[in-house]
Amino acid sequence: MKLYSKIHGHKGQDLIIMHGLFGMSDNWSSLGRKFSKYCRVHLIDLRNHGRSPHSIDFNYDVMCEDLLEYILDNNIQKPILLGHSLGGKVAMKFAFTHPERIAKLIIADISPRKYNSDFHENILATLYKIPLQDFDKREEIDRVLSYAFEDKGMRLFLLKNLYRNEKKRFCLAF
Repeated sequence: MKLYSKIHGHKGQDLIIMHGLFGMSDNWSSLGRKFSKYCRVHLIDLRNHGRSPHSIDFNYDVMCEDLLEYILDNNIQKPILLGHSLGGKVAMKFAFTHPERIAKLIIADISPRKYNSDFHENILATLYKIPLQDFDKREEIDRVLSYAFEDKGMRLFLLKNLYRNEKKRFCLAF
């Protein structure tokens, strides 16, 4: 699968940054620009996130293969992988699967253990119950989300995944 990416900088070692669940490459734009003073930064959208293609297949194995395809397509030699949350899990799996392909591994906010997925499943269930086609403004969707998620920051983060399709209707980017 061809992953969407933004690349900042053009010198030094390649640094590939992978976002967390419900995230996207945009979440790392500020830090990506800062890191680009020292290396070539690749901010990628993992499958089923942001502007990357979506597929019914969604597991660490296919995401590792997506990453390998990205590395090969961009002729990247031994990058530094930085993964946050879900991206960290993908980075760890990639490091175990293709250790010869990376120089360094940086993992943020996740560890190599099994996690209870109830919280994330509840978020997905709540989001998929919202009839997005019935709304004209993000504020209306935010108001509906506020019944399930009191934290405004959490709602704003989730709302980043809204986009308008070719018919100008709201859709989720994951």
